[in-house]
Amino acid sequence: KAEQEAKQLELLEQYKIDLVILAKYMQVLSPEFITEFPKIINIHHSFLPAFVGAKPYHQAYERGVKIIGATAHYVTPELDAGPIIEQEVVGVSHRDSVADLIRKGKDLERVVLARAVRLHLRHQVLVYGNRTVVFA
Repeated sequence: KAEQEAKQLELLEQYKIDLVILAKYMQVLSPEFITEFPKIINIHHSFLPAFVGAKPYHQAYERGVKIIGATAHYVTPELDAGPIIEQEVVGVSHRDSVADLIRKGKDLERVVLARAVRLHLRHQVLVYGNRTVVFA
């Protein structure tokens, strides 16, 4: 993994990349990678801080939630705990299956990620500690 990340960092530097977007990456980056390249945005398929990690729609279904969401955040060494840039939710009911939650969530993820990237690129996000101030 360290070798793979070293190659990735080399490419980021070579091509002068200044922002990385993690969409369906489904791997945990090492703290060393994040320290070396801190401008990383992740889209997580839940309304954080609920349902961190893998299979959040399954977790939400089992819990019987009434809303599901998506969260775009800056990546930190702690999994799914970075400063939140953008979030959105949609209602669900007892009639929805896990597949329904996944379908509804995918639409939210696209919208939330697009908004977060736009806000970041327009310099409308100020990170303060583990929080953000978003100037919309």
